[in-house]
Amino acid sequence: MSSSFQYKRMDHGGLMREKSPCIQATTAWNRHDFLRFAGGGLASTALWTLLQRDQPLHAATHGLNNALHPAAKAKQVIHICLVGGYSQIDSFDYKPELEKRDGLALGGSEKPDTFFGSAGLLAKSHWAFRQHGKSGLWVSDLFPHLATQIDRLAMIHSMKADTANHTPATFQQLSGFQANGFPSLGSWLSFGLGSENDSLPTFVVLPDSRSLPSGGALNWSQGFLPAKHQGSLLRTSEPPIPNLFGRSPLAEDSQKDALALLETWNRNHASGRTDRDALDARIDAYRLAARMQVSIPEALDFSDETKETQQLYGFDRPETSDAARRCLLARRLIQRGVRFVQIFSGGCFGGSPRHGWDSHEDCRTDHAVEALRIDQPVAALLEDLARSGLLDQTLVLWTTEFGRTPFANAPAGVKGLGRDHNPEGFTAWMAGAGVKGGSAYGATDELGWKAVERPVTWPDYHATVLHLMGIDHLKLTYYHNGIQRRLTNVEGEVVQGLLS
Repeated sequence: MSSSFQYKRMDHGGLMREKSPCIQATTAWNRHDFLRFAGGGLASTALWTLLQRDQPLHAATHGLNNALHPAAKAKQVIHICLVGGYSQIDSFDYKPELEKRDGLALGGSEKPDTFFGSAGLLAKSHWAFRQHGKSGLWVSDLFPHLATQIDRLAMIHSMKADTANHTPATFQQLSGFQANGFPSLGSWLSFGLGSENDSLPTFVVLPDSRSLPSGGALNWSQGFLPAKHQGSLLRTSEPPIPNLFGRSPLAEDSQKDALALLETWNRNHASGRTDRDALDARIDAYRLAARMQVSIPEALDFSDETKETQQLYGFDRPETSDAARRCLLARRLIQRGVRFVQIFSGGCFGGSPRHGWDSHEDCRTDHAVEALRIDQPVAALLEDLARSGLLDQTLVLWTTEFGRTPFANAPAGVKGLGRDHNPEGFTAWMAGAGVKGGSAYGATDELGWKAVERPVTWPDYHATVLHLMGIDHLKLTYYHNGIQRRLTNVEGEVVQGLLS
């Protein structure tokens, strides 16, 4: 059953949705009862799709006019999101002046606008910094494996966010807006470029095994875009996708006959409905699930990976095994044509121990635990992509919702081990296709507190990602509630200094 929506170019370069006539049917049934009769719903629909399919059912591109857009440098994206706000001054942003002023008051007339309302004494990095690679860029001992990849990284030391609150800051990082209900970056790329495969989702989310990020599934929402562009959650544990396989399948002939009737019933159920986006997306999802019954187990089967590759990622270490499986799976997914893969590091906030980078009490302990989990797997991902040639067509992103303060999260005059939220200046990086590896862009002040040189906002960051993917951020639009919406709202400039 084809989608009831088609897309056409608008005069100003955007994309607009228009309805096509519904397919008519006359048979009346109770769909839920029938799905149960047909042998488990999803599994039965899977068989019907496989039996009916005589050509690939893939999401074609939405007709972006190449004459209006930059040449694409990358085809796919792997986005690594550190949940909770990791500390730039304990990782990639070396500040010798902060070492000199360790244990002193911040000074100056400006009173910090901190999340918890107080600013303790200045605290130097908990890890020693060293220069690495031909570029000589600084990396702390917190990330010894990533330090070996430094010449592939384009550091952005001047990121800025608009809020110090986790959930809206995470939304802004991923969608450009602090409120929920807006499409995420992965959804925009799915909408603008479509899929290169017909058996896997276009946008896949690989969460931390311990918990989901603040805001949960809203972080990979399609917002007001068609429902099929929502991110698909995939776990490396069993089951990777709940209910993908039916519990009591029928004989093939019985399923075929029953599902022929079910297809007619679906058409009847859809006919006459004024808003069929969610319904069409659900039916398309069942069809995709048919193909995923084969593709997901195959993608998750690491037995064809060499022992050397698995050890490179850290499969053999309990501290790294979770992230190792997700990073290797990300490589396998983009090999199979998935457009956008999102890997989350960390999740819930509060409690003890914290599952993430929100290190208010003890940055030294919390960051050591979290870095140990992802340092080797992410470095291995970069190395593996490079040696397989995939890094030339893949954009790898490393972001967090905000950074952390150079002063302690403690009462005035106290030197604590934790750090407060800091949206004023923090570090992100890019690597891969079209990126100037071994470079550093922008800078924070001498203490690592505020971005003072060439600040980069989230609209700037997103505009740059779209540019590398061959999209002019001004021209990827969607009409919603009287506004021609876009990922970068009414802002954003491509950061040319990051491009090779």
